[in-house]
Amino acid sequence: MFHLIFGLPCLYVVARVLWPLPLPFALKACIAVLLLVASQYHLWSRLSSGSVFSPEFPRALILLFNWAFGAIVLLAAMQVALDVVALAGRLAPGGGWAIPVGWRYAEAALAMLLSAVAVQQAVRVPPLKDVAVTIENLPPAFDGYTLLQLTDLHLSRLFPSDWAREVVARSNALGTDLIVITGDLIDGSLAARRADVEPLRDLRASDGVWLIPGNHEYFFEYAAWMRHYAELDLGVLANRHTVLRRGDEALVLAGVTDLSAAHSGQPAHDLDAALAGAPVGAPIVLLDHQPRDAARAAAKGVALQLSGHTHGGMIAGLDRLVARANGGYVSGAYAVGGMTLYVNNGTALWPGFALRLGPWSELTRITLRAGVRPRAN
Repeated sequence: MFHLIFGLPCLYVVARVLWPLPLPFALKACIAVLLLVASQYHLWSRLSSGSVFSPEFPRALILLFNWAFGAIVLLAAMQVALDVVALAGRLAPGGGWAIPVGWRYAEAALAMLLSAVAVQQAVRVPPLKDVAVTIENLPPAFDGYTLLQLTDLHLSRLFPSDWAREVVARSNALGTDLIVITGDLIDGSLAARRADVEPLRDLRASDGVWLIPGNHEYFFEYAAWMRHYAELDLGVLANRHTVLRRGDEALVLAGVTDLSAAHSGQPAHDLDAALAGAPVGAPIVLLDHQPRDAARAAAKGVALQLSGHTHGGMIAGLDRLVARANGGYVSGAYAVGGMTLYVNNGTALWPGFALRLGPWSELTRITLRAGVRPRAN
């Protein structure tokens, strides 16, 4: 069913864009077959590795598949819009407007161009984004404290070791006090991704590098990956916290497992366990891969929640659908009660849909500031 659903835009493009063109039947048939092959990218990914989440093709082929798949989806959306206009024209008095052949060529060219731009934006090493967050009870020693949030790295054949190495170099050059990674570090087994994840060993910050699992960790040897992250000198906060100190003043950094953890037979998402024993009165920064449980974190007194998972919605317009599946949170800062929720667009994204048009990727440097912030309901 999954692969059939992804084939529907292709069938629509073949029927409504390709077939009406004045081209030889043999040429149209060949193009239709190529489109069908491209539309089944996720099927070929599953056959290559046993998972739609880890295509084990050469990087150039993954880029090509994403470009072709993206062009099909964009072209289908354009054609739907044209068909709606054409239908409205036919229903109007004196109507009968037909879509000119030239428009079909033009929309195909535009879809291919936009898809190429979207893939390029998806796979680049992201630029720096600075965000300031005001915390009411922030101790003076932590006023101006900086942390770098990385999230949704999805290290894979599409985002390999060379890409990871450049992310690490740019991250270290910022000299932040802390680095956090809010889940979905990998796509693939430990054997397949060992070399790609190795550059993360070189991440450096004065208060360390800490991470939580995302939902993709549970698709691939969760326990093995958690052990390997620890071997890379990355602190794993799975339903626990650590206390960062500046003299007698403290800041709590807590992390939870993903909301999907229990479905994989792993320790369930447990905010109470993560906060148990935390110093009373110390502000809490929570790492939670998915943002949709933010209201509960706010009710528990968390000052700042950092999340990812949504990839910012990836494409303008699609972000509204992504928001609906994530409690209304999709990109940027939100006031949730007395807490700030920051939803990161992602450092990378899933190689099965590597397209960005509008919500760009980011290396996010967050500066904590003491002060009074407005509360939201």
